Amino acid sequence: MRAAYVEQPSATDPAAAVVVGELDAPAGPDGWAQVDLYAGALNMHDVWMLRGVAQQPGVDRYVLGSDGAGRYDGTDVVIYPVLPATESGRTVGHATLLSDQGHGLLAEQAVVPRENLVAKPAHLSWAEAASLPTAWLTAYRMLFTKGDLRAGGSVLIQGAGGGVATAALLLARAAGANVLVTSRSAEKRDRARELGADLALEPGARVPDLVDVVVDTVGPATFEHSMMSTRAGGAIVTCGASTGFVVEVNLARLFAREISIHGSTTGTLEEFRALLGFVGKHQVRPVVDSVVDLDDVRRQVERMVAGDGFGKLCVQLR
Repeated sequence: MRAAYVEQPSATDPAAAVVVGELDAPAGPDGWAQVDLYAGALNMHDVWMLRGVAQQPGVDRYVLGSDGAGRYDGTDVVIYPVLPATESGRTVGHATLLSDQGHGLLAEQAVVPRENLVAKPAHLSWAEAASLPTAWLTAYRMLFTKGDLRAGGSVLIQGAGGGVATAALLLARAAGANVLVTSRSAEKRDRARELGADLALEPGARVPDLVDVVVDTVGPATFEHSMMSTRAGGAIVTCGASTGFVVEVNLARLFAREISIHGSTTGTLEEFRALLGFVGKHQVRPVVDSVVDLDDVRRQVERMVAGDGFGKLCVQLR
């Protein structure tokens, strides 16, 4: 089978570390299923793997990708992207991405636990379906499990255009919430309005009314603004740190407003099933920035590193 994988990471040029070539068809233990994959999608986690940050002991070659959709035993499926965690004390019962253990999905075939297969919403294309597992599951958990966002509530989404941010926008709108976004790019702010954002602001701009929930995947560049924008008793939920890992927190604002700060990562299998049910019920369609053939995966990595995309960067596998 053909696959995109990494053997020699490059900290300075992750796209150059991508190899596309022939590998033996994968085999899995009892209870695992071999899936014919039709589309996959990239995440920042793949960039970290290409840089050598996310390597696991005992794995020499990593097939990239934890987002995929395909067909198993005549049924169209979307793949839950994670495996059981190997460490205790986590609030998510499953916390290891498939690609971390060498079971990546940017390939013509993959083997995954049979319970990870969930029926594909019928209204979605293969690329749209492949967009759901990581970014959309992360956004779903951030909004509804950690943030407890309700219909009529309000959410500020920092950094419009990224996979999680775009998913959060569309999910929040479908849930009946008031949605504000920020972006440095006027073009991305316009796109966000077209997708249903009630207000699109430049980074740091004052929000008209303090919000119930802030979704922050950016980190130090936006975190103070997230604190300033959260209402008393509201919540900031973070799942990423594209501008760094260390922030300063105004403790006076934190305790005076009784703001809650939540870390969040991926989601449970139950949440994934709930996400696909929500997408089907509300006929939500993920935003696909672009779809390339498997041979052009490097181009998608370059776009991700540059931050040029809006929505998901997808790969056609058949």
